[in-house]
Amino acid sequence: MTHPSNHDAGTPLRVAFIGTGGIANAHTEALRQQPGVELAAAIDVDPARSEAFAGKWGVARTAASLAEAIDGGALDLVAICTPPSSHFPLALEALSFGLHAVIEKPPALSLSQMRQLEAAEQASAGSLSCIFQHRFGSGAQRLLALQQSGVLGRQLVGTCNTLWFRDQPYFDVPWRGLWDVEGGGPTLGHGIHQFDLLLHLWGPWSEVTAFAGKLARTTDTEDASGAVVRFESGAIATVINSVISPRETSYLRLDYENATVELEHLYGYSDHHWKVTPAPGQDAVVGLWNEGADHPSGHPAQYAVIIRSLQAGEPAAVSISDAYATMELAAAIYASSVSGTTVSRGQIDESSPFFTRMDGHLEPWKQEEALEA
Repeated sequence: MTHPSNHDAGTPLRVAFIGTGGIANAHTEALRQQPGVELAAAIDVDPARSEAFAGKWGVARTAASLAEAIDGGALDLVAICTPPSSHFPLALEALSFGLHAVIEKPPALSLSQMRQLEAAEQASAGSLSCIFQHRFGSGAQRLLALQQSGVLGRQLVGTCNTLWFRDQPYFDVPWRGLWDVEGGGPTLGHGIHQFDLLLHLWGPWSEVTAFAGKLARTTDTEDASGAVVRFESGAIATVINSVISPRETSYLRLDYENATVELEHLYGYSDHHWKVTPAPGQDAVVGLWNEGADHPSGHPAQYAVIIRSLQAGEPAAVSISDAYATMELAAAIYASSVSGTTVSRGQIDESSPFFTRMDGHLEPWKQEEALEA
């Protein structure tokens, strides 16, 4: 992939932000730290909000749409920071203009939309990358290197917990907790970051058996899910996603033949959030782990990689294809929990109702409410 034709190598990458709500601040702060970037436009349907955002961050101009922003001056990259249901159409619009786009999670609401984005990208001068920032901290990078060296031995048993707390007013916001707007509950909207890191580290998954339910919140989606995932390597991991857990934590435990590696944090990590416990006689693993500088996870870490790639005319991490396996696991957790069956990777295809919507268009927990009433 190459730069769009309206960008000359060596000149700043001109960035626009679509949506100027809370998460846009994280994107702007991250991009301000990158060399060779110009904060060119703030785009929002609410002019007062985009103007306040532009004033806060020193963004050059505001607009009510991407087309209007382009009329006001050339762009190279857009950061899509809007509610989930708009990610897909906005990414398609950016590609239609030949622009690169960075999409907040989830990148789309369904596997069908993911495949459509792949096809649109192939026909565009632009490219897409998905925000999965936990991949880019030094701890994850170091662990990947140790895995590849063989020093840790085989992957055996894992635990991947996203145990967060969101009260009822959180769900009372009009666009939250709706299948057509958010695409799902904590499985898709919260835990996806943590199990994306699990998949990034442990490679392709092969099958999943899961349960999900609405236990404590008034919402259309689940508020908790639990899954057992088998990987192609033979390793087995549990994945819990919750927004009803009073003591919040994001926890990853990976047991290898020669060491247990643990990560406990909330929304981002540094090296001090990791712990390595060697198996008997494997103390050398700890010394190897302690080598290298500490680079926290987060939007700045991923944007550093994205901007370097785009400036070099190379594909940016994480591509839609890279993110597909993570979205497919989310879909499989829903499909397994609704159908009561084990779901294999690749099983959810165009013939499956779970391909076009995570709940298979069945609204399972809304049905439960109707039955109880």
